[in-house]
Amino acid sequence: MSKVLLGDVVNLIKDKVDKDTTDLEYYVGGEHIDGDEIMIRRKGIIQGSTIGPAFHMRFQRGDVLLMSRNPHLRKASMVDFDGICSNVSYVCRTKDEGVLLQSLLPFILQTLDFWQFAEENKKGGLPFFLNWKDFARFEFELIPIERQHKISDLLWAMERVKNAYRELIARTDDLVKSQFCETITSLLDEGKIIPLDDLVENDRPITYGILKPGTGYPGGVPVVKVKDMRDGVIDQTKLLLTTPELDNRYRRSRLRAGDLLISIRGSVGRMAEVPKNLENANITQDTARLTIKPEYNKIYIRGVLESEPLQRDMERNIRGVAVKGINIGYLRLLGIPMCDRIEQDRLAKLYQQSDKSKFAARQALKEITDAQKALMKKIFE
Repeated sequence: MSKVLLGDVVNLIKDKVDKDTTDLEYYVGGEHIDGDEIMIRRKGIIQGSTIGPAFHMRFQRGDVLLMSRNPHLRKASMVDFDGICSNVSYVCRTKDEGVLLQSLLPFILQTLDFWQFAEENKKGGLPFFLNWKDFARFEFELIPIERQHKISDLLWAMERVKNAYRELIARTDDLVKSQFCETITSLLDEGKIIPLDDLVENDRPITYGILKPGTGYPGGVPVVKVKDMRDGVIDQTKLLLTTPELDNRYRRSRLRAGDLLISIRGSVGRMAEVPKNLENANITQDTARLTIKPEYNKIYIRGVLESEPLQRDMERNIRGVAVKGINIGYLRLLGIPMCDRIEQDRLAKLYQQSDKSKFAARQALKEITDAQKALMKKIFE
């Protein structure tokens, strides 16, 4: 094997289009790209959106989008549709399929070596960034092309298994949401709603967290970000640690075991429950904390907030251009369809039963993900 520079085998595609006149349907922003993921699974609709003029870079199915900002977020993923992105997302395409397969590019860009290189070469501060010429200097071993095909087939087979488990989790969610939706629609029609603010404990009002938690502080206080809230749980493998001083300044948003979290910026509407080991952790400004009063079933409240009618209402009330989201004032006044405690408990039990199924699927997903990463490390590092 021989070593090559990324810029020698990969092109930066600069195909500019006008977002207002293009016939393309979709756009991808930073909020649609999950860190450490091979594929982009979310997208926005161009028509009717408030995206700015920076969204003028065209990409095509199979391209890899590499975020030039904040390399610690590790955002470099392949798209399976055509669309546009902003100029802070680099559209990457291999120069010659006979030298480097495009299908292997997202795996190469998701190696530890690549992100360590990016961290060592970043510029600026909050947000940090790399120019394409910086990324282009990344050096890696070029695998013989005949072996690339076999490796690509294996890694993508593992990716398909991961997607199957994700689909199982999503379908389980849909089953529960349909039950909630039926009840919620009836309650909404009858006008039986209570402002969310009235459902939280008086001494722990709905609030967001730390504005600028920094980039890490050894031994500090864990901070939950939106990216850590995956598939309804908090992924604790890469929690940011902030300084005790910052945490104390934002002590109003400290967490208690059992609190519900809901994302209010970026990917609006994600939810998770705070586990015991994150007692006294904190959150960022992109997340709101909900401490539900004991007279209400918090699992029911969570199911309502995750239901289609409530998610749709949140989507309609998203504001902003650079960073889109809902504000705390809106969230506090959000009407929660309310039934009696017996019905709350019944629906909560359904939710919890499905959660057990999702837990098993998540465990299997984690195992195949770990196996895929181990294989990538063995091959590329």
